[in-house]
Amino acid sequence: MSINTVSGKCESRDLGFTLIHEHLAAGMPGFEFDMAGFDRKREMTKLVDSLKEIKDLGVNSMVDPCPMELGRDPEYAAEAAEKSGVRIIIATGVYNEALGYPMHMRIIGADDMAEIYVRELTEGIGHTGIRAGIIKTATGGVPGWTNDTEITKLEVKALRAAARAQKATGAPILCHNNELAPFGRETLDIFEEEGVDFNRVLIGHACGVGDMRYYFDILKRGAWLGFDRFGIEAICSDKMRLASLFGLLAVGFDRIMLSHDAVACWLGRLTEGAKKMIEASPNWNFAHVSKNIIPTLRKGGVSEEKIRIMTVDNPRSYFGN
Repeated sequence: MSINTVSGKCESRDLGFTLIHEHLAAGMPGFEFDMAGFDRKREMTKLVDSLKEIKDLGVNSMVDPCPMELGRDPEYAAEAAEKSGVRIIIATGVYNEALGYPMHMRIIGADDMAEIYVRELTEGIGHTGIRAGIIKTATGGVPGWTNDTEITKLEVKALRAAARAQKATGAPILCHNNELAPFGRETLDIFEEEGVDFNRVLIGHACGVGDMRYYFDILKRGAWLGFDRFGIEAICSDKMRLASLFGLLAVGFDRIMLSHDAVACWLGRLTEGAKKMIEASPNWNFAHVSKNIIPTLRKGGVSEEKIRIMTVDNPRSYFGN
């Protein structure tokens, strides 16, 4: 199946080793008013160096599921792909209500949202001609700060829009979930109502949940799990992520994909809390899975076949082979 990358079409068989969830750049809504110190050329040089490093480590492709309101920049991604040789896939879709969700999307219906998503997947984003290759959704607020007890009405609308765009285009859906209040089960319930093929659904940020019942419920329904925040020690230790991963692999569950959710460039200034999170996570970068996590899996007895399944075969199947 053909996949939209920022450099044009590719076939799923050509993806190779794929990091399923990373960010070239990201910022909270309003960051554009706080960009006085941003040096695009300098940031691009740093980004390309990071991408070349992982290419040398065997990574061929990367998915950047940054939603439309958090700093997505198709042309920036295309330049990075051209200069680094790493294949990059970007997203259409919006973030959760707590930290994103543009006002325009609040006032239109699910079918109208789906129409926007389909246009970005089939025609291109804005006037760039660069097409999204994946659909991003997000649920769950910030525990102690925003709603984290249920999927909000606006998030339900966005999930239904994503489902309808998926059915119209075949593009896969990647779902952000808060580890402390995950809504993977509820997300699948909504997608089931909409008739989505679960082989096209990845429930992301599952690695910090640490609940085998949660994992089993998602995997048994045919969706994928994203163990995609390796390195973010401030949220959950890699030891816990690895314990869950070893356990799942040991009992035969391998519908899992790996990544970091790392951000190469933060747009706008960082809060003190964000700075502390970064300081507490020294391995939060694009190379950590290749340099540290995979060697740890090997030492723990995970076969090369299983490693290839998670890094090569699963992304290929998820995108349509």
